[in-house]
Amino acid sequence: MAKKLHIETFGCQMNFSDSEIVASVMTDHSHVLTDDPSEADIIFLNTCSIRDHAEQRVLNRLRELQHLRRKSPGLVLGVIGCMAERLKEKLLEEEELGMRVDMVAGPDAYRQLPQLLANVEAGKQAINVILSAEETYADITPVRYGDNPVSAFISIMRGCENHCAYCVVPSTRGRERSRDPESVLSEARQLVDAGYKEVTLLGQNVNSYRWERSDEVVDFSRLIGMVASVDSSLRVRFATSHPKDMSDALLEQMARYNNICKAIHLPLQSGSTSVLRRMNRKYTREDYLGRIDAIRGILPGCAVSTDIIAGFCGETEEEHRETLSLMQEVGFDFAFMFKYSERPDTLAAQRYADDVPDKVKTRRLTEVIELQQKLSLASNERDVGSVQEVLAEGFSKRSDDYMMGRTSHNKVVVFPAENVKPGDYLTVRITSCTSATLKGEKV
Repeated sequence: MAKKLHIETFGCQMNFSDSEIVASVMTDHSHVLTDDPSEADIIFLNTCSIRDHAEQRVLNRLRELQHLRRKSPGLVLGVIGCMAERLKEKLLEEEELGMRVDMVAGPDAYRQLPQLLANVEAGKQAINVILSAEETYADITPVRYGDNPVSAFISIMRGCENHCAYCVVPSTRGRERSRDPESVLSEARQLVDAGYKEVTLLGQNVNSYRWERSDEVVDFSRLIGMVASVDSSLRVRFATSHPKDMSDALLEQMARYNNICKAIHLPLQSGSTSVLRRMNRKYTREDYLGRIDAIRGILPGCAVSTDIIAGFCGETEEEHRETLSLMQEVGFDFAFMFKYSERPDTLAAQRYADDVPDKVKTRRLTEVIELQQKLSLASNERDVGSVQEVLAEGFSKRSDDYMMGRTSHNKVVVFPAENVKPGDYLTVRITSCTSATLKGEKV
């Protein structure tokens, strides 16, 4: 009898893509997916370790799920992904954890999930957190089980070797390795054939993608052009870029293809060169601004979003103000903004004291958020009156009378739903906005 599997995903787009790989592995072994945890025989939590808050959310969810064991004593509860890799055996120590977890699998062990499940059923230890230098899951076709029938993710590489001081990813996901470009193109073609209209190429650092065989080399600028050539009506996005690897060749490729979206996520983290040096980011404030100048010169009007960390180790008021001034100078369209959260075993935890008081971190983060809200509003106000091509994704959260979609610049647009279905391209005149959303009417 087929067992029902429920997967809950925490964290980034990469984790959601990994959950689709997990779903494929498990359904190939006769399991079936369910959206309802109360009817599941197996529950996997696909986890993130990038911040302590992310791990606490997972632990809280594990506690919430314990009540299901009383109803279903045979329920198998598994922790997979980065948190599994970081905490390893600790997750199986019931007394220390205060709850029961049955199996633990790191990001490179998803092919072994059926065997780990068999170990649980046989009363054996079920853990595999071995990192691989080769695993890319290139031969596995992900199960697209989300509720978005328009946009899909394609993971083109795994791992990271940047070793930013605050980040656990190199230790939880291992070394960089890139997929065979033909497997990427094959997946893109399958998505087009299935009716998808947009793909996002994913990697911890997509623009360090590099595939070599014999005398052939495919870097990211070449790969994205190959994907864009699959179908001219297929929108192509990518995330995430590292400023040190954002090449002019990539920008020129983006300018060459109309269906490569004109939006770049370029994490800043800090506008202070001295903080960037402590973060081991491998670029300066001036380097970053130079990349922004290149984007503006080669791709006029391209949207730029970013990540910012407030209160990194040793951050002074002057260094904080440097971040605010750079935000003003660039005028980011959108940003993900966080307080610094020390992660065990990172370079920062080993080298620096987490010495910025939490109240100061909170105040600085508030200042960053308030400034970004103004910048986002100004960016959206510049779009009012313009006509934009929008890809419809689904109904608005507030009303079925309206739909939402995105522009090439990755801005959300809300518009009347009449005679529109998900996957339609339509022309919309922007009539008003908030700092988060554009509103418009079909032309």
